[in-house]
Amino acid sequence: MHFYDGSFGGMHLIWWFIWLAFIVWIFFIPIDIPYQKAKKESPLEILKKRFAKGEISREEFEESKKILNSEN
Repeated sequence: MHFYDGSFGGMHLIWWFIWLAFIVWIFFIPIDIPYQKAKKESPLEILKKRFAKGEISREEFEESKKILNSEN
């Protein structure tokens, strides 16, 4: 025969809260994690963006482009 006097009833309640929090965490974590979708840009793409923004001159762009193409 099983005798339960309720002495550990509080611990049982705590475990329910832990399981509930775990389940909520699993289902509500962001699926769309930004760092996983971040596309790694090639050095040439970065160079093109810098040129388009006006950060570097045409001469610097052409020189850097030659250097990058010679490494491939």
